[in-house]
Amino acid sequence: MPSLIGAVILPLSGLLLSLPAGADVKARSCGEVRQAYGAKGFSLADIPYQEIAGEHLRICPQEYTCCTTEMEDKLSQQSKLEFENLVEETSHFVRTTFVSRHKKFDEFFRELLENAEKSLNDMFVRTYGMLYMQNSEVFQDLFTELKRYYTGGNVNLEEMLNDFWARLLERMFQLINPQYHFSEDYLECVSKYTDQLKPFGDVPRKLKIQVTRAFIAARTFVQGLTVGREVANRVSKVSPTPGCIRALMKMLYCPYCRGLPAVRPCNNYCLNVMKGCLANQADLDTEWNLFIDAMLLVAERLEGPFNIESVMDPIDVKISEAIMNMQENSMQVSAKVFQGCGQPKPAPALRSARSAPENFNTRFRPYNPEERPTTAAGTSLDRLVTDIKEKLKLSKKVWSALPYTICKDESVTAGTSNEEECWNGHSKARYLPEIMNDGLTNQINNPEVDVDITRPDTFIRQQIMALRVMTNKLKNAYNGNDVNFQDTSDEASGSGSGSGCMDDVCPTEFEFVTTEAPAVDPDRREVDSSAAQLGHSLLSASLVCITLALQRLYR
Repeated sequence: MPSLIGAVILPLSGLLLSLPAGADVKARSCGEVRQAYGAKGFSLADIPYQEIAGEHLRICPQEYTCCTTEMEDKLSQQSKLEFENLVEETSHFVRTTFVSRHKKFDEFFRELLENAEKSLNDMFVRTYGMLYMQNSEVFQDLFTELKRYYTGGNVNLEEMLNDFWARLLERMFQLINPQYHFSEDYLECVSKYTDQLKPFGDVPRKLKIQVTRAFIAARTFVQGLTVGREVANRVSKVSPTPGCIRALMKMLYCPYCRGLPAVRPCNNYCLNVMKGCLANQADLDTEWNLFIDAMLLVAERLEGPFNIESVMDPIDVKISEAIMNMQENSMQVSAKVFQGCGQPKPAPALRSARSAPENFNTRFRPYNPEERPTTAAGTSLDRLVTDIKEKLKLSKKVWSALPYTICKDESVTAGTSNEEECWNGHSKARYLPEIMNDGLTNQINNPEVDVDITRPDTFIRQQIMALRVMTNKLKNAYNGNDVNFQDTSDEASGSGSGSGCMDDVCPTEFEFVTTEAPAVDPDRREVDSSAAQLGHSLLSASLVCITLALQRLYR
């Protein structure tokens, strides 16, 4: 009998010795886990009341657990969703920066062009009356082409501006010589003398440099904001890999399965998980930073001497100044053109000065500068540029900083001050592995995420290429070169679009002579007298408008 009692006691004592020190023989309650699990919106039907054996778990430690297979699956999906939301929330600043600033700049530039066109039309109607209204399509076409260029149209700014001045010269030449009839061939000959005679003074050359530089910078900058917006929106929508999802589940919800729902991940543990999950995004950082630097360079152009607001605001005065230059020199220009292109044919019906087109004095009224709009879209370019430069600087290194930004969130990790009482992936204790460096290739030894460093994310690589192309375009714009037309005017060298000259007189097939104008047929003296009267009338108007222009330029 004693031997039987001893045989029973010995197995019981062996069983007690085999239990972990301090362990309760009775299974622990899953009450806290049930409460936390239900707070996530899940059904409590999935969760046991007490711990169960964990052999069924595929991600979390296979020890006594509060998680069923269904719970592990649901929490795994929950960790994926929370990660995607965390990346979107963390990149919210950079995304909204590009979305909102693109909208503001685009509205500003469009309204600026509309205001400039309206201002020119109002000024020219009041200054030149019917003469302008009868030829207004020349100016309307100028603004149409400027708007088309800004909105992405395939417009060569230099060629377009050259065409504008050639058309304006043809119209002006006919107006100051109403006694003659000019064929299309004759007017084409007239336009060939533009560079030599400089009938509009130096205004076309200066305006060409200003407009091309200003529009190239403005259009390219807005395109850069578009690319930044699209890249940021696309990259912030991550698709975690299966290896990443496993790591996220282990980090965020395996504490639930271990009965520790209130214990948050260790900060360094979180960093390794995030660096593994966002390895490809970190590789975007180098090209992104170069893109931001290029945007900041072009922003300098927007606030420099060639900023589009300072170019477009007084463009009406500048064009008017050019017209006045043409009128002042009308007799000399006409004489030299007649010398080179030949004597034109008389008009079919001769007109006296009284029946000539309305001259520039009619309905003239000085244009009040206060009537001119000084801002567009309720702001100014200086304010917009100052704001965007600050925001762009804050956007640098945003993608490599994502893991750090996410892991310093108190709702995600236990923080750096609580390194002993945090979840390390296995238990509540300090996390010991070293932190990985940024980027895909550095994740080869990541202890938390299984990362295939031989297969870069194709989608991210596409975004890198988009940034690279845009950066190159921005650098060209900073140097005053249009990416589509690399022959844009260079103020320093003074070279023109394919002409090889700008400041100096360019030789043509015609050579001007400095002799006096040929004698006029006696039968045409009356007509020439009328033309002279019109010329004097135009000159008197020009003096008033030049005074106005100077006041505008130096106010």
